Amino acid sequence: MSRRPLGKLRIIGGQWRSRIVDFVDGDGVRPTPDRVRQTLYDWLAPYIEGAEALDLFAGSGALGLEALSRGAAFVTFCERGAEQAQAIRSALQKLGAHNAQVRQDEALSLLARETRQYDLVLLDPPYASPLLQQALDALPARLKAHNRVYLEWPRGQPPQLAAGWSLLREKQAGQVCFGLASWSAPSEPPAGDPALG
Repeated sequence: MSRRPLGKLRIIGGQWRSRIVDFVDGDGVRPTPDRVRQTLYDWLAPYIEGAEALDLFAGSGALGLEALSRGAAFVTFCERGAEQAQAIRSALQKLGAHNAQVRQDEALSLLARETRQYDLVLLDPPYASPLLQQALDALPARLKAHNRVYLEWPRGQPPQLAAGWSLLREKQAGQVCFGLASWSAPSEPPAGDPALG
């Protein structure tokens, strides 16, 4: 079996700003564009320092690497593809990052078995996949009290947010919409976004 070609990914902020790492190109792996990552991490600025994060559909690892660069305490990368997972491990080694783990696993299987809870979860599943909705439905048990969840979805196909979910921010870039959500148990007051006033 031949190896897939490598693409290049630039980290856009934090301690590794402008560093270039490789990712495995193919199988729908498409790093979140720079301008979307910039908007996301502008939104997350008050929450990222010291956060424990989960990059659930890691692909290139762009979102989780950016979180580490900007001060996340720990990131778990979940990626089902062996070559993609190894490329993320190589990127972490190149950057000297020791506060991360790469789990080669199916996203929903990991959520079912995982015991760790997270402050931040990054959801960028394969385009137009039902996995976004399934992950949102399975996610609440893995979230800490004051959480933020980034999600991407195709324009015109928003996920159905069940009771307890609040969509705090939303934006569109071409045919992709992205947003920042939070989950609170329905009996608790929602974890609002102080930046929204």
